[in-house]
Amino acid sequence: MEGAVVLRSPCPVACTLDLVGDKWSLLVVRDLLRGNVTFGELQNSPEGIPTNILADRLRRFEEAGLIDKSAYQDHPVRHAYGLTEKGKALSDVLLALVRWGKKHIPGTRTLESPALHSVGRRKPRRKQDRKS
Repeated sequence: MEGAVVLRSPCPVACTLDLVGDKWSLLVVRDLLRGNVTFGELQNSPEGIPTNILADRLRRFEEAGLIDKSAYQDHPVRHAYGLTEKGKALSDVLLALVRWGKKHIPGTRTLESPALHSVGRRKPRRKQDRKS
């Protein structure tokens, strides 16, 4: 059957970890929730995600229906990324991790930014818009 997803387990925890359980995926989701929409903005995350891994995660997330992308520049083509409803639903997971980390890992703090639950999608400015 073409396009069928093969699960290694019926366990929802295992299946979710297969999609977002590596050390970078939820950080990308966090940054998308914070309003970073371009590849460059996502790459500038304080954790320093390598470009090849970021490109792979964005591709995987798009295939899984967690994000969508739209071109905001034609030459060269550049895309803006945004979470779908399915992707936005991960905000509860991230908030639980924030609460747990702040309680149990000394020295952690919430990054200064819009709250994770205030999910919006802004459009990146075109180069010609930045010059004025």
